Parts: sequence; C-alpha cells; structure tokens
Amino acid sequence: MIPTEILIKLVLAIVIGGLIGAEREYRSKSAGFRTLMLICLGATVFTIMSQILGGVSTPDRIASNVVVGIGFVGAGVIFKSADSRVNGITTAATIWVTAALGVAIGAGRELLAVGACLLVLAILFLFTTLEGWIDKKNQIRIYKIVCPFENITLSRFEEVFKDHHLKHKRSRQSKIGGIITGEWLVQGTEKNHLECINYILQDESVNEFDF
Repeated sequence: MIPTEILIKLVLAIVIGGLIGAEREYRSKSAGFRTLMLICLGATVFTIMSQILGGVSTPDRIASNVVVGIGFVGAGVIFKSADSRVNGITTAATIWVTAALGVAIGAGRELLAVGACLLVLAILFLFTTLEGWIDKKNQIRIYKIVCPFENITLSRFEEVFKDHHLKHKRSRQSKIGGIITGEWLVQGTEKNHLECINYILQDESVNEFDF
C-alpha cells in the first residue's frame, strides 16, 4: 500500500508536469504534455527513492544525478534549423526546470514546487507577449540578392538599407559570369524591414531575393 504522503506527491508531480507540458503542447513543441508529465513524475520518484535508500547519511545520492541525467533529454530537443537558427532552447530549459520541480516535490517542498510552477507558467505565457514586442522592434534577417553585376551593385543595395534605417553587415558575395550574389545580416524594426523588402521587390533588376 502506497503511503498517503507519497501518493499526494505523485499526483502533484503529474499535475505540475501536466500544466507545464500543456503549454508546450499548445505551442506544438517537441517535448509536450506527456513528456513533461513523465519527467516531473520521474524526478519525484527518484528523489523519494533517494531518501529511502540513502537514509539520513546520503539522502541525495540518487536525486543529485537527476540534474545530470536530465541534461541528455534536454539536449535532444535542441537543433539547428536550415537558416542557422538554434531552436529548442526554451523547451530544453523547461525540461530542466520541470525536473527541478519534481525533485522539490519528492523532497517534501510542495509549496515551493507549486509557487515555482506558477512562475514558470507566467514566464512561458506572459513573457511571450513581451518577446513578440521585442522581436518587432529588433529583427535580424539574412538578405540574399541575386542580380546582374555592376561595379556598384552591392553598394547600391546597402544604400537602400541605410535609407530604410536598417543596420547591415555584408557576410558573403560571389560572382558567376555577369551575375552577382550578395548576402547581408540586416537588423532593424519589423516595419523598416517590410518597407525595404517591398522596395527591393519592385526593383526589376533583382533576379532573386531571399529575406
């Protein structure tokens, strides 16, 4: 028969893991509802067993390895996309903190786990709005323009960037025959990016334009 105290811990781990997992599932992330529920429950069980097996002398001998082990799970959700962006870091951090909440529950710090869970949900939900606002105010894009070669071709587009109040850094250029390709890291507000993109799209000399 499972003691009532342990049963409450297991149920709380499922609830907390489920709440955080539901947010990740809602955003269609790789680690979702069931994954985070299992991570929180697993960390709780490991911590409970650590206290039982370790006794008074070493109650953390198993629980301490949760931090190490969860790193392998978190690393599995981080990947580099085709546009060289690193994705999955927030989900990996969520896995890490969910395991920490499981350890807190297993150690008998249920109120700490509940309070931290509320903070995690606030960060994941509320700060997404702030993140979106920051992204509108400061976007970094990769512009790739292919067009007929002229001596001032790339410089001409850099003047266009300046006219639209965009910071830029030329990252690569290549020329094949009469065609030249330029790539830039361009930084600025979403509004300025859109105005610049529309301007370049209307340039009949541009053969290709990736942005």
